[in-house]
Amino acid sequence: MKKPPTLAGRTDPVFDLLARSPHKQRLADYLALLKPLDDQGRYLPFEALRYRWAAGLDANLCWALVKKARAAQYIHLLPLGEPVQWGKYVPTPLAQKTLAVVDRYASTAALDYMTSQIGERAHFSCLLNDLIEDEAIASSQLEGAATTTRVAKDMLKHQRQPRTPDERMVMGNYRMMNFAWEKRYEPLSIELIAEIHRVGVEGIDDEQYSPGLFRTNDEVVVQDGSGNTVHRPPPAAGLVARLARLSAWINRPAASILDKNYLHPLIKAVTLHFAMGYEHPFRDGNGRVARALFYWFMFKHEFAAFRYIAISLLLRNAPVKYGRSYLHTEADELDLTYFIEFQCAVILRAVVGFITVYRKSLADTQDFEHWLTSSGVIAQLTERQRAVYQVAKSGEAKEFTASNVAENFSCSGSEAASILEELDQLQLFERRKMGREWVFFLRSSLRGGKHGSELNRPHVVTT
Repeated sequence: MKKPPTLAGRTDPVFDLLARSPHKQRLADYLALLKPLDDQGRYLPFEALRYRWAAGLDANLCWALVKKARAAQYIHLLPLGEPVQWGKYVPTPLAQKTLAVVDRYASTAALDYMTSQIGERAHFSCLLNDLIEDEAIASSQLEGAATTTRVAKDMLKHQRQPRTPDERMVMGNYRMMNFAWEKRYEPLSIELIAEIHRVGVEGIDDEQYSPGLFRTNDEVVVQDGSGNTVHRPPPAAGLVARLARLSAWINRPAASILDKNYLHPLIKAVTLHFAMGYEHPFRDGNGRVARALFYWFMFKHEFAAFRYIAISLLLRNAPVKYGRSYLHTEADELDLTYFIEFQCAVILRAVVGFITVYRKSLADTQDFEHWLTSSGVIAQLTERQRAVYQVAKSGEAKEFTASNVAENFSCSGSEAASILEELDQLQLFERRKMGREWVFFLRSSLRGGKHGSELNRPHVVTT
């Protein structure tokens, strides 16, 4: 057996310092910091960690030990910016948990299974369409759109033309999400990046956004709420070449899951999100493009449930943390772990929300089926009538018109009108004239309980 060599001495400056006074008297305290995470399993930046170290320890030496532990676990992702720096990250427990949840619940196969379990495919599709709208609206609000969620949903459901720049932003994001889905099998390219920007911002304020055109100067900066510049993107010179390099990395065939270089699609999608925000290739609308490309990449890798998982809804509620995750990464030698950790926390919550919608829908459907069977109404309802009624009972939608039923349930206007008319005749729905259109909604006697009390059960009209 060959014995390990005897170390003649240390050449590492960090450990050399630890061997000297006054640090060697606190050696155990220092060595306890030689790990990438804090005692609560968090991957914190220097500004947060420096307040958690024991009194009397040298902050620079503490940080050097943390960085040494992190550097030993870095996975190098891709070169970014000019001059080039390598973006890297450390796998963390939160990221691993998020990947497991995404694999289990957000794949195309998982979505197909959920839909088959619901049975009422049209009903579940209607709920999912609401989540698509949520993402488009929240992404716009995150960028400063002032329109309310209610008004924006009304515009999207009725497919009316936007009336204000804010509404045009929402409509642009809605089109961008659908465009990302349609183009999911195309490779990333300079042309696709430009096109997704054009689809998202064209018609809002073309002079401000320059739809589909990359910036040609270095006047674009990112500012905080007080007007302070917090990020200067890499120079416009070489931008197209850097985007081509990013596209080549994205288009690289995925390694086998058994390969040591395997990178989960979610980590790669989040990295793409960061890279687009970091490069800031357009005059405006960069955040929307970055988020849309995240979805595009997840669609490409058969995570179809992300079409219905509204991440921006949660980002909108934590815009400061979202911005800081970029800044911490840039300040710490492009350590993307900060950004990946924040995004994983958001994605985990969003997927759990999606699962909650599914489970509630499944429970409501089963309960509704039981009631329909016991009440005798089931013989008179078509599949689409049941689906519309179930959506109303779930509270996901409160008002129905022939036009939005036709849109959400993929049927003709006359068939949609017939569905609503018959639900009204069965006294499950009631109607009210609003302008030139009849609006149907769940009969008030059915709104109090799960399916109304026995006294409030609808009278079945026989024909």
